Amino acid sequence: MTASLPRQAASPEEPRRPPETPGHKARRRALTLLIIVLLIGVPAGYLVISAAQSRNSGKDKESKYSATGLTAGWPSKVQRRLYQVPVPHPADRIAYYETNNWKTSRLYVQFRTNSAGLDSFLEGMGVNRDALRKNDISISSRDQKISGWKFTVPGTWSGLTHKQKNPAPTQDVVVNTADPNYPMIYVVSRTVP
Repeated sequence: MTASLPRQAASPEEPRRPPETPGHKARRRALTLLIIVLLIGVPAGYLVISAAQSRNSGKDKESKYSATGLTAGWPSKVQRRLYQVPVPHPADRIAYYETNNWKTSRLYVQFRTNSAGLDSFLEGMGVNRDALRKNDISISSRDQKISGWKFTVPGTWSGLTHKQKNPAPTQDVVVNTADPNYPMIYVVSRTVP
């Protein structure tokens, strides 16, 4: 035999609730369902979107850092500032490649500009056209092999090496002025971390 517990009588001061109508019951259940969906669905949706963005970001970085040669486009502002390669405006045929190791970091940049852009570029490096030496290929054969540049093709080549005290980078520059109005510029800027 089980003992039943006595029921507590309702307070005489408390008004009695009317019985719940079917419409009120449906609204209450719909509100409860909405709250559950929001509490579970919104965070779950956020996680799915966040995971997709993270995965895409990783793929972008993987393709960027697995590049093994020049990539068309502008080097980032940070790269241009760090390696002191002031690519002028206007410029086209822009491509770059960066290598890093424990000993030396290099940024390879190529671009075509106009005559005023060449002067602006050289001035931004702290030199002028007088520093260019005719028929001087200042970019080493090692760097030519890495970048894929070949300076054996007939052309009007000039070059210079702009040495600076560490930690500032040293730049090797080759300029092809076969078309004096639109010179093609090749730069290897190297720095010791």
